[in-house]
Amino acid sequence: ILTDRIYGTLAFAVVMWVLFEALFSWSDPFIGMIEDATSALQGMVTTVLPVGPIQDLLVNGVIAGVGNVVVFVPQIALLFVFIAFLEDLGYLARVAFIIDRLMGRIGLHGKAFVPMLSGFACAIPGIMAARTIEDRRDRLTTILVAPLMSCSARLPVYVLFIGAFVPVHTLLGGLLSLQALVLLAFYGLGMLIAIPVAWLLKRTLLKGDPPPFLLELPSYKTPNPRTVLLRVYYSGRAFVVRAGSIILATTIAMWALAYFPRDAGVAKRHAIERQAAAPSTLDALQKQHAAEWVAHSYLGQAGRIIEPVVRPLGWDWRIGMAVIASFPAREIIVSALGTIYSLGDSEDEESTSLHTVLATATWPDGRPIYTLPVTLSIMVFFALCAQCLSTLVVMQKETGSWGWPLLGFAYMTILAYCGALIIYQLGTALGF
Repeated sequence: ILTDRIYGTLAFAVVMWVLFEALFSWSDPFIGMIEDATSALQGMVTTVLPVGPIQDLLVNGVIAGVGNVVVFVPQIALLFVFIAFLEDLGYLARVAFIIDRLMGRIGLHGKAFVPMLSGFACAIPGIMAARTIEDRRDRLTTILVAPLMSCSARLPVYVLFIGAFVPVHTLLGGLLSLQALVLLAFYGLGMLIAIPVAWLLKRTLLKGDPPPFLLELPSYKTPNPRTVLLRVYYSGRAFVVRAGSIILATTIAMWALAYFPRDAGVAKRHAIERQAAAPSTLDALQKQHAAEWVAHSYLGQAGRIIEPVVRPLGWDWRIGMAVIASFPAREIIVSALGTIYSLGDSEDEESTSLHTVLATATWPDGRPIYTLPVTLSIMVFFALCAQCLSTLVVMQKETGSWGWPLLGFAYMTILAYCGALIIYQLGTALGF
């Protein structure tokens, strides 16, 4: 039954739905606990230490960096619970048999489906799941295309810009909204692009004779709980220990770029303004000062340097700077935009105030910055780019070389830029 073309496919769909639901929903309470603990620890440090570089380093550098590492552990653990359970059960081999014909048409192994599906929750467990693919070329191809799936970190970007700029219209008699359709389109975009990318890789860089599909179907047996738990433990520990150090170091480096330089004259002026401000305006003034510091930081300077490069996409230096700031993790762009526009770094993707300030942002000549083509170009860029340090680090650990993650970063960035360029120029030419 489980290897039948019809019943086996239906059974596989149910299993994948459960896996998909687990990575998306079941991990949410644990991720929420980690995020709450991180926020509580940041608040504690903010209360104990005086305002200054040490406080900011610990809050936005060290603690945020550790949080960016640990927050992935629930999804990684759940994925490997499922993989270890299904493999020990004897079912994973049946999955490869069922899906191999479909995946083979684009040059991928049947076992590549689980890593790619897992990528919709997070590319990191998806890449790590490619360990089950024996052939090196197939494994590398899967690792290189898995980050194209729209992971959960891209969702805040989609929600922010769709909520702010896509009109609220219903289709099919109210059964489907335009905003939901746009969101669905962006989730499908990565999978659509992955097909020609995988096909091209298998016929060029990773070209080789396809391995014969010889598969042993092991007998069914009750999974060994100790084996399952040990696999989960070692996989999670490997990610935290090996990848965590690099992610933490880069997060601290990005904090330094956004914090320095600090002009003594500007700091003195800010102190005087805070002392003279009414208590009711103090919070808004502090957010305004934070935006000024970021604008004059090394990161802000980098945004102005790359502005000529991103202008063809319809972006100004502030968008470019937010994109650079989001390199450690895509979702950082939301808080980065909140800081840049003097709203503070606690804004989320559903913030009405952030939606309003983006909708009213203008160029120096008064033209609105965030037109529909600009909005779509930003979302296309984030749908296709490799703005996730954690993913690149895990790619290096899984392939044993920095060459493959650098290749992945390069081709995805080029794809993202070209896609954003086409969308913006085409949308502008059509008058949107």
